[in-house]
Amino acid sequence: MLKGLFANTRAKGQHYEKFAEQYLQAQGLTAVEQNYYCQYGEIDLIMREQNTWVFVEVKYRGSSHFGGALSALSSKKLQKLQRSIFHYLTSKKLQNVPIRIDYIAIEGGSSDSIKWIKNIS
Repeated sequence: MLKGLFANTRAKGQHYEKFAEQYLQAQGLTAVEQNYYCQYGEIDLIMREQNTWVFVEVKYRGSSHFGGALSALSSKKLQKLQRSIFHYLTSKKLQNVPIRIDYIAIEGGSSDSIKWIKNIS
């Protein structure tokens, strides 16, 4: 559906991360930061749900072939994400705060479908 609309993969990623952020805000979460980079990797979205810090990985796939977006999160990526979260918490001096890691899977087609999986680790 959106083929050719984006200049590059990064632009497409940012589009779907913003789409996920808006979806989560509609569910009552508050946006804190997008695309936090450190030496261990990237955190797509950092949100808050009341006093819980929510770290969100967003994956988009154009179709459900090869498992689609739901199966796109590897254990290696999850480990990098966990190290990045630890780095974020340390750099922001956040200690003993409740955290959660969520996963947003978006699949394209005639209309984008979004699946929100809470607490993936």
